[in-house]
Amino acid sequence: MSNLEETKPSLNFIEQIIEEDLSQGKHAGRVHTRFPPEPNGFLHIGHAKAITVNFELAQKYGGLTNLRMDDTNPTTEKTSYVDNIQNDIKWLGFEWNGDVLYASDYFGQLYEFAIKLIKEGLAYVDDSTPEEIAEMKGEPTAPGKESPFRNRSIEENLDLFQRMKAGEFEDGARVLRAKVDMSSPNMHMRDPILYRIKHETHHRTGDEWCIYPMYDFAHGQSDSIEGITHSLCSLEFRHHRPLYDWFIEKLEIFPSRQIEFARMNVAFMITSKRKLLRLVDGGHVTGWDDPRMPTIAGMRRRGYPAAAIREFCRRAGVAKRDNLIEIELLEYAVRNELNKTANRVMAVLDPVKVVITNYPEGQTEYLTLDNNPEDPEGGTREVPFSREIYIERGDFMEDPPRKFFRMGPGRNVRLKGAYILHCEDFVKDDSGHITEIHCTYYPDSKSGEDTSGVKAKGTLHWVSVEHAAKAEVRQYDRLFSVAEPTKEEDKDYLELLNPNSLEVLGNVYVEPGLVNAKPGEQLQFMRKGYYCVDQESTTDHPVFNLTVSLKDSWAKAQKK
Repeated sequence: MSNLEETKPSLNFIEQIIEEDLSQGKHAGRVHTRFPPEPNGFLHIGHAKAITVNFELAQKYGGLTNLRMDDTNPTTEKTSYVDNIQNDIKWLGFEWNGDVLYASDYFGQLYEFAIKLIKEGLAYVDDSTPEEIAEMKGEPTAPGKESPFRNRSIEENLDLFQRMKAGEFEDGARVLRAKVDMSSPNMHMRDPILYRIKHETHHRTGDEWCIYPMYDFAHGQSDSIEGITHSLCSLEFRHHRPLYDWFIEKLEIFPSRQIEFARMNVAFMITSKRKLLRLVDGGHVTGWDDPRMPTIAGMRRRGYPAAAIREFCRRAGVAKRDNLIEIELLEYAVRNELNKTANRVMAVLDPVKVVITNYPEGQTEYLTLDNNPEDPEGGTREVPFSREIYIERGDFMEDPPRKFFRMGPGRNVRLKGAYILHCEDFVKDDSGHITEIHCTYYPDSKSGEDTSGVKAKGTLHWVSVEHAAKAEVRQYDRLFSVAEPTKEEDKDYLELLNPNSLEVLGNVYVEPGLVNAKPGEQLQFMRKGYYCVDQESTTDHPVFNLTVSLKDSWAKAQKK
């Protein structure tokens, strides 16, 4: 191959399957995927991976992606969850095919599928208790035991199932099971439950139904009803595939193909809606959209850009085996995106006052600073400068070491976009706490116009005392103190919550223009990190969330 020829990027295993299907003319060249969340909570980082894979594969091959709510459990599902799922997908940058679909759209058809199985002697009504059914299923290493109700007549099964639908029986009194193989080493094939009785009001169908299909019966058949060509699932469903194929064969329906890939496991995060709900209900976080949560809503509120999440999912790749993705890779993707898009501003998180003794009292001048040097069209802004400013307390040392290139007695330091200061003196209170620093400035050292000839090794950010706006800053850290909180055998994951995952700073001063920043706006606080305006922020009380620090440990590690 010549140097001028482009190397075709390698395909992941799902792309290889799709391209083989296309080359064989399978499904008339169609590629149709779907994303089927259960509306029983908010979507998390694992769902972001599934969304990205399903939608981007369909886009690549000119196909379509359905959004289908798997709403087969009325006990846990809410319309509010449905709305949040739609918002999250749109925010990530994807559009589904047509209207939102629901498994409940197919309740009538699924019921008819069950009737067909009963009529063909492939399903039966079982009066056994859940405990008895579990005991009959046995262990994978030994055959299970057949239910005493397995050989009921077709007529009796039809009668009982229709009466189940009519609401004659209490919850748990009976179930409908498929008659497959009680000796199969695959536990999912040992006469799985197809329907259970639940006298619960459904968020869409109300009280029309009191029997609801199990996930394994609704999921695959819904794919077939919609003509899904490539049903992409997480790896945990690989053992369910033989059952889905059995249903396709016995019901003689569209042969949707299930393909499993590894789910997204990210260090210091959990991806179980049940476990996340426990965090919410227990008050360990402020809600599903708490910026410490691994939910899409939480990451959005924290300031993670949608483009960064998509890029992270792409970089994590599509694998056949479960693995743990470093959270540093996610943070790298966030920094990389924000570096291009976030305006640079000044905020002092731990302020100490500096008085510039030779600067005219009462004078204010406006200095022009670049919004984002990485963005050619980022523009500039005017920042007020006056005789008294705030700097970070950590940027001053009473007796600094030689390589401390910030402020100290007798040293020069430059203020970002402003002048070079010379530190003359400082004031302490009775407890030895530094309350004020006195400096002089070089009038001809203004940034961009410096003719002073004075050297300064360090550059500090600052805000004018007279003009600064007071703000609240929420410093977020990882929610858990260990990388895999659900893998600690001797501890509940709630015991592994990081007690320092949130620190609220209430004595912060920011540039005056930031009081008008809109919720969701992403900014870089110079020398501090990337921050996002919180949804609770107002002009009277600006609130900023730490998105990610400036320190990029992942990129550094890749260079070693």
